Amino acid sequence: MRSILYLFAVLLVIGWLIGVFAYSVGGLIHILLVLAVISILLGLIRRSD
Repeated sequence: MRSILYLFAVLLVIGWLIGVFAYSVGGLIHILLVLAVISILLGLIRRSD
């Protein structure tokens, strides 16, 4: 499950970076970044259990 969360987080960060540098979509880009950070935090929290 952790690897899926990390993969999801990496894909969201890559999508966010593409959005920041290539497109000006607005709020959607920041939502992707927030989702990536949440995924990473969930992975870290679940690893410590």
